[in-house]
This record gives sequence, C-alpha cells and structure tokens, in this order.
Amino acid sequence: MEIQLWREILTPYDLAVKELIVKFEHLIYEHRSRGLYCPIEQVKGRVKSVASILEKAQKKNVPIDEIENRFVDIAGVRIICQFVEDIQKVVEIIRRRTDMEVIRERDYINHMKSSGYRSYHMIVNYEVQTLEGSRRIKVEIQIRTLAMNFWSTIEHSLQYKYKRNIPDHIREKLMNAANAIIQLDNEMSSVRSEIMDAQISFQTHIKLVSDILNNIQNLYRIANKREVLKIQDEFYRIYELGDIEHLKRFSRELDNIAEGYRAQSVSGDV
Repeated sequence: MEIQLWREILTPYDLAVKELIVKFEHLIYEHRSRGLYCPIEQVKGRVKSVASILEKAQKKNVPIDEIENRFVDIAGVRIICQFVEDIQKVVEIIRRRTDMEVIRERDYINHMKSSGYRSYHMIVNYEVQTLEGSRRIKVEIQIRTLAMNFWSTIEHSLQYKYKRNIPDHIREKLMNAANAIIQLDNEMSSVRSEIMDAQISFQTHIKLVSDILNNIQNLYRIANKREVLKIQDEFYRIYELGDIEHLKRFSRELDNIAEGYRAQSVSGDV
C-alpha cells in the first residue's frame, strides 16, 4: 500500500468518530436540558495513527492489504461514566440505537484482564457518507468509569515506555492500583443516589437561572426599561436567598409577564 493513500483510507474512520462523538454529546445535552441524570459523563474519540496500525500489523503478522478487514479498533470512541452501574445503562442505550449495529461485546468489568484492566468493549458497524458513497465502518466503543480510565491511561503509557515488557515490580503496583480502583468505584456506588440528586439539582438550578436571564434580556427589547430594571433587581434579591422554590415561582411569574408583553407587542403590530 502506498504511503500517500493512508490519509484517504483513514478519512471515513475519522468521519465515523466525529459523528459518533457529536451524537453521544447530544445525548448528554438532551438529558441535562430535561433535568435528567445522564449515565455518560464524557466522550472522547480517536483514529489510530498510521504508525500504531503498522506496529500492530507487524506484531500480529497481518498483511497490509488485510488491515481494514482484520482490525476492528482503527476507529475508537471512549465513553466515560461516573459509576459502574452507568456502564450497563450505556451498553443498553447503544444496543437500542438504530444508527449502529453491535457486532461484538467484551465484558472486562466482570471479567478483569490479568493486568488489572477493566472496561466494557463494543464493536459496532456505523455507516458514513463519503464522496465515494456509503461506507460501513467498524468502531470500537470502550465504556469505563473515570477511575478505570485513569488506571488505563497510566498503564498504556507504561506499556509504551517498556515496549509491553513492564517490569514485575511495576506490574505489582499496577495490580494494587487496579484493586484500589475497584474499591473506589464500589465506594462511589454506595453514595450514588446522593451524588445523582445533587448533580440533577445543580443542573436544574443552572437551567432555571439561564431561562430567567434570557427572559429578562428579551424584555429589554419589548418592555419599559424601568420595569425591566425592577424585575432584574428582584431577581438578584431572590437569587441571593438561595431558595430554589422561590426562584421557580419567580420564573413562572416572569414567564407570565413576558407573555403579556409579547401579546401587547403583537396586538400593537396588528
């Protein structure tokens, strides 16, 4: 395979990763905009570098012209969750989607690798549209907690440094760290409901304040400036009280005021 063709070959993979990141990030947005807890905390993605692809092909003795058929991780998406329980929820979300087809799953959460590695892997077929037409791209989706991802990032760096021959004393420390992460994830799970409630409350507060500020800003264009300033001062007073229920009542009243002004504006135009 000619070197200059690699960019052309990898372009559909890059497109698949970018599209999937956008879709999963929008899923986060949809949950939070509705005041719901989202099992997805972060989404990342990458396409393997040519150097990494060639190194893997050499290690596994795979001919260059068979790489696309034999490798399923050229395109990769990583979904980070806060809690172990969220991982299965994300797996179910992916299984139900109609824009990707799950073709393989590997559960390294309940079946940890001997190295201490834990993650849930899914291989999916994902269709992209290119200048040459439709392409079905295999994408590896890794789902793990924040703590698992921290461990994996460190282990990956050490694998690279030692050319996959990590000294025994470091392997022992990695395994100890992996066991500590299992304990950490378990501890976080024990207070999961409290953390979820706090995060949902925080997101609700942010959305409420944002809606109020947008309403006040819109009133500047259609209402008496002196009246708007009074509304603004009232908002600041209520905001400083830190009472979410009081803030909700103010928001509802503001909606009615804004609706009244809009109705007046429409009737005036008529």
